Amino acid sequence: MNKLWTMLISVLLLVACGDKKQSEDTTRSMYYWQTTFRLDSVERAFLRQHNVEKLYVRYFDVTPDDEMHLMPNATTAFIDTVPKGIEVVPVVFIVNRFGSGSIEHIADKMFRRILQMNETHDIRNVREIQIDCDWTMTTQKRYFSMLRRMRDLCRKHGLTLSATIRLHQLSLEAPPVDKGTLMMYNTGDVTQLSVHKPILDMKDVQPYLHSLSKYKLTLNIAYPLFTWRVLFREGKYVGIMHGDDDLPVFQGDSIVTRRPELSDIMAARQAIDSLRPEANNEVILYHLSNKNINRFTPEDYENIYQQH
Repeated sequence: MNKLWTMLISVLLLVACGDKKQSEDTTRSMYYWQTTFRLDSVERAFLRQHNVEKLYVRYFDVTPDDEMHLMPNATTAFIDTVPKGIEVVPVVFIVNRFGSGSIEHIADKMFRRILQMNETHDIRNVREIQIDCDWTMTTQKRYFSMLRRMRDLCRKHGLTLSATIRLHQLSLEAPPVDKGTLMMYNTGDVTQLSVHKPILDMKDVQPYLHSLSKYKLTLNIAYPLFTWRVLFREGKYVGIMHGDDDLPVFQGDSIVTRRPELSDIMAARQAIDSLRPEANNEVILYHLSNKNINRFTPEDYENIYQQH
């Protein structure tokens, strides 16, 4: 009888530990930021291997004109299907240019367009919509007005509304959304040849972190995987080269590579853990592409994703 009780207690402890481990697991997510949704075998294998649960997919950009009309741009073409079981978060990037007219109607048009794209491409596993905008104090009032309308529309349809948060926005009022994604990248000035880590440098991040612990919005965190090839001419910035023939290259020009190393990403993650650990309950990597995900080993990605 004592042996039976010992076995029963052991089983219960194992179950309890298993439940605890499961509850502490990080939600593993990725951005998909291309104009054509098509996954190759390497990308699909990555999603399976690392148990990625959510894809934040850029649906389209919005460029408001002078009269605040909705001007959708670079709409994503869905050539492929989303892997079974993965939640899709439609993301709309809004150019930070708002005139004097009302912009609440932009929310209605964006929302209808998102629902239409979901229906057209049979994307059913949608629980959240995200708005991405590098708003400033000048545009804050009108941008927030649009977000409030968008939040109302989302709630009527049982959806959550989130917004991206840049580091410089941590000291400003939190937007009227359900949660935010803090973007831990683009921290330095890419136009300066002397800046070697414009994508992620903790020296640039540190001044903003004093606002993190008291920021009044539920947060998750996005960390960078991408690389920039930056063209300089006579030491002056020309542009970022997304392809070999994007920009004319002349004799004497310099093309420099800028990318975050694993140590940079882990240092950023540890800084968040020390100040706002619950924000790492969902980790988003930016972004899913064959070139980006081949930068590190599977063990490295497990270290980025796992709770520490």
